[in-house]
Amino acid sequence: MTSRVFLLALAAGVACAPNGRAPGEPGPGPPPQPSGPAAEVWLTTPDGSRLLSREPDAHFDSGPAPSITTIAVDEAATYQEIVGFGAAITDASAWLIQNKLTPSQRESLLRDLFGRNPGIGLSFTRLTMGASDFSLRQYSYDDMPAGQTDPTLVHFSIDPNRADVLPVVQRALAINPQLKIMASPWSPPGWMKTSGSLIQGTLLPEAYGPFAEYLRRYVAAYGAEGVPIYAITVQNEPHFEPSDYPGMRLEPPARARFVGGYLGPLFAQNGIGTLILDWDHNWDQYQSPLQVLADSVAPRYIAGVAWHCYAGDVAAQTLVHDAHADKDAYFTECSGGEWAPNFADNLKWFVRTLIVGSTRGWAKGVLLWNLALDEHYGPHTGGCGNCRGVVTINSASGGVIRNVEYYALAHASRFVRPGARRIESTTGVEGLETVAFRNSDDASKALIVVNTAALDRSFAVRWAGRSLTYAIAAGSVVTLAWK
Repeated sequence: MTSRVFLLALAAGVACAPNGRAPGEPGPGPPPQPSGPAAEVWLTTPDGSRLLSREPDAHFDSGPAPSITTIAVDEAATYQEIVGFGAAITDASAWLIQNKLTPSQRESLLRDLFGRNPGIGLSFTRLTMGASDFSLRQYSYDDMPAGQTDPTLVHFSIDPNRADVLPVVQRALAINPQLKIMASPWSPPGWMKTSGSLIQGTLLPEAYGPFAEYLRRYVAAYGAEGVPIYAITVQNEPHFEPSDYPGMRLEPPARARFVGGYLGPLFAQNGIGTLILDWDHNWDQYQSPLQVLADSVAPRYIAGVAWHCYAGDVAAQTLVHDAHADKDAYFTECSGGEWAPNFADNLKWFVRTLIVGSTRGWAKGVLLWNLALDEHYGPHTGGCGNCRGVVTINSASGGVIRNVEYYALAHASRFVRPGARRIESTTGVEGLETVAFRNSDDASKALIVVNTAALDRSFAVRWAGRSLTYAIAAGSVVTLAWK
């Protein structure tokens, strides 16, 4: 009887052991370590608690992907070469950076924006040729008294940009020599236009030649200052004539005639390699660039089409690309503003539509509007009174706030370097929108995923016969970067 009680007690003790093993039985040892390549994980959450935050690495391991949503990344399928991501150094942005920051504040901000590791590596920017609504005054590079003209451009000068725009761009280039710079005029000098003013009107027939020379001189003058101009458009938003800041309507037949008969031949004769892009306006009126590209002469001088976000759908980029696959696409303007103040909504929209949608729609570069504005959404002269900069500079203290646009750009710009190629990735499954790139210098990869669904999602990434798994909260953005 005593021996039976002992055996029952021993059995109960074994059954109740907290580790589920018999006394003295060896344990299983530490969990197996991941054997595959590590992927850095960089996360931004819709509540702002994580802002481009470095999270624990995820690891690719051999074997099939788990039975969950799978994003397949295929390096063998390659698409457009990437120029970069960035925002416009408007007159307002340059003036704030140059005048409202101390030298150390200025250097710190420019290194953060244009440097890489720890900066976010912006490598694409846009300048305004003369004034836009985000200037401190309205001007061109050859203003004349009312009733006077200057067809030989005796008075042409980029001096209005010497105090702020040029120094800021030159320093950005010194920090990032790969920085590509495009430029767009909001208006030619008033004497070239039917309105006689920087405001409204269209280009006079007798001004086609002088305006082409005006653009050539701009490219040459900036080049002489060590600022090469990668690309230009002939007119910002050519279907819009604003009433209180510089602008000009330029219909498709006029743009085709100007580029085919004047600007294109002038650049070719002078050996100017600056690219000429058409349109520089919204997705909704894609028939306008299609009409220019149907011209018999102009397309030989046009390298691509530039797009804005304010009307229509990003799918227009693919529609035009499919019709003219030899013409590149560039996304050149979109602004956030206080009409849309919610961080979570903006994060999802900017990443889904511009970082993912525009690059999947063949964009070689993605540009937002003002790089920097002050706490009053300026300075500006006319136009938008509540646009938001990528960063906000406090005009009294020089303090910098990094806005949602900063983080949307950074999820691409920090990891996708100039010369990268977009590669194939599964997208649009279970609300997961994606785009992937392969860098040309070290073959590293970057996969950007935004969860547009209302629920958290788990997914696998399948690459080169290996898989990793990751769980992403609703509305979050993650960049996975690996070699």
